[in-house]
Amino acid sequence: MKYLLLICSDEDQVATLNQEDGEAMLAEYGVFAEEMAARGVLAGGERLRPTADATTVKVRSGEVLLSDGPYAETKEQIGGYFLVDCADLDEAIEIAAKIPGARVGSIEVRPIWPM
Repeated sequence: MKYLLLICSDEDQVATLNQEDGEAMLAEYGVFAEEMAARGVLAGGERLRPTADATTVKVRSGEVLLSDGPYAETKEQIGGYFLVDCADLDEAIEIAAKIPGARVGSIEVRPIWPM
């Protein structure tokens, strides 16, 4: 079954990382991605630009409405994701716990609903 692992953290907290810590964390993400690819569960994943670069689209009464940034006001924002193909939820949780961002934020594990 496929799961989307949403990497959620406080953008302000991530922005305060010094260059050395930021580079170390990116390296950890590289190791994680290589390990999951070798394991055969990684189906995709990307880092997302900050919420300041986001655009929210809504359609109301046939009119397209745009607004800057994310729709929901939350302390944590989605900073990236991994798409994994796992045997079950237990394996998806085990993988989510290995994502470096889980130490400073949270990882939301969402099953994919095939269409």
